[in-house]
Amino acid sequence: MRFSEIHERAIARKGGVEELNARLPTPPPASALEQRSDDRYLAEMTCCVFKAGFVWRVIDKKWPDFEAAFHGFVPAYWQQVPPDVLETLACDERIVRNLQKIRTVPENARMIMDTVHEHGSFGAFLRQWPSSDQAGLLLWFKRHGSRLGGNSAQYFLRRVGWDGFIMSNDVIQVLRQAKLLDASTSSKKGLYQVQEAFNAWHGETGLPYSQLSRIAAYSIDG
Repeated sequence: MRFSEIHERAIARKGGVEELNARLPTPPPASALEQRSDDRYLAEMTCCVFKAGFVWRVIDKKWPDFEAAFHGFVPAYWQQVPPDVLETLACDERIVRNLQKIRTVPENARMIMDTVHEHGSFGAFLRQWPSSDQAGLLLWFKRHGSRLGGNSAQYFLRRVGWDGFIMSNDVIQVLRQAKLLDASTSSKKGLYQVQEAFNAWHGETGLPYSQLSRIAAYSIDG
């Protein structure tokens, strides 16, 4: 299936080209990734970790308190934070008191700092990783990060402006209907099948991966 067919369905279901285009994300320039400080990357990771399996609006409402409780998410501090600080946070009513998720902060801070030592900043690391290998980047997060498997890393990348797809239920349905996916997206095989499809769609249209992902999702009823 050519992407033009998927695109036409999305246009019809959203009421026209202008209406569809108004709903599409506009990825910032790649240089913006390096302008974001490392503490903001840790904050966004943590936000996505806490939203996973939870009510997103609760986390959004509490987020200023998260920022205060975690002192701005400075990775150099959190990578070596004493265990008693985490235990205190697990009793802090300002945030969601999930100790397992709280423990991801120092683990992901260490991942960020290791990357900073090699690339200069976490943003520089993300900038050099191409959208044509998002599958490889997601596997990297799963291997090196904490609770950054599943969709959490995908939403993190979208939030920080890295151009990539999100494997929502609608996107997966489109890929299966087009017979471009016959494996589980949680498997390495399935992940690379998704990547191959998006690479082909990008080659056909020249559109950013984030827009391809959104258009595919909009092409499905519901």
